[in-house]
Amino acid sequence: MSYIQLENVNLIYQIRRETKIKDYFIKSKANYETNNMLNQGKLHALKDFSLSLKDGDRLGVIGHNGAGKSSLLKLIAGIYPPTSGNISIDGRVACLFELATGFEMEATGWDNIYLRGLMLGETPKSIRQKIQEIADFSELGDYLNIPVKYYSSGMFIRLAFSISTAIEPEILLLDEVVAAGDAGFLEKANRRLKELMGKVNIMIYVTHSIDSLKNFCNKCIWLERGQIKMMGDPEEVAQKYLVSMKS
Repeated sequence: MSYIQLENVNLIYQIRRETKIKDYFIKSKANYETNNMLNQGKLHALKDFSLSLKDGDRLGVIGHNGAGKSSLLKLIAGIYPPTSGNISIDGRVACLFELATGFEMEATGWDNIYLRGLMLGETPKSIRQKIQEIADFSELGDYLNIPVKYYSSGMFIRLAFSISTAIEPEILLLDEVVAAGDAGFLEKANRRLKELMGKVNIMIYVTHSIDSLKNFCNKCIWLERGQIKMMGDPEEVAQKYLVSMKS
C-alpha cells in the first residue's frame, strides 16, 4: 500500500535579490505581495500545506503560474526539504519533470541510460535488463554511441523520456505531457505515458489542460499562493477555476 501524507508543511525559498532602478517605479498592485516577499529575502512557496493521498488516487493540480504547483512536486520528490511540517511517503517515486537531472553530458547515451536508471532507483542488474528496450524505444540508434552533449534538444528529450518511463514506480509525479520529437514518436510516447499512468498506485499530475484533468484524474486541487483554494471532483474544481480566470 502506497501513501503520501503532508501535514502543515511550509516551503520557503531564501532569495538574494538585487534591487534595480525600475523596481522603484513599477509597483503594481498585482505584484505587490510577491515584491514584498522578495524584498524580505524569501518566497513562501507552500503555506501550512496538508494533503493525504492513498492507493487509487489520481490527483490533478491546477493554478496560475507561481501558485506552488512545481514546488509541490519537488517537495514530494525530495528535491527540496520542507522548511517546517511533516512529510510521510511510502512507495517508489518516479518524476516526469526536469528530465535533464542526473545526466552526464560528456558520457554516451548508453552510459546515461545506465547512470540515470540507477539514480531513479534501479539496481545494476535491473537496469542492465532494460537497457536494450530503452534504446529501442528512443529510436536513437547509433547516436547512443556519442556523448549526449552533441544531441539536439529533441534527441535529448527522447532519451530522457525513454529512461524515465521504463521504470516501474508506485507513485508518479508528472508535470504536463512531454513533447518528445516528431509526430510518430510523440504518439508512441503518449501511449506509453498513458500505460504508466494506469499502472501506478498514486499519481500527481500538474496540468493546464482541463481535458487531461478530467480524463486522467479522480481528484483535483486548485492552488493559489501556496495554499489549496479548492479540492474535490476534477470537473467541479476546473469549472470554478475557469470562472475565476474570467472575472
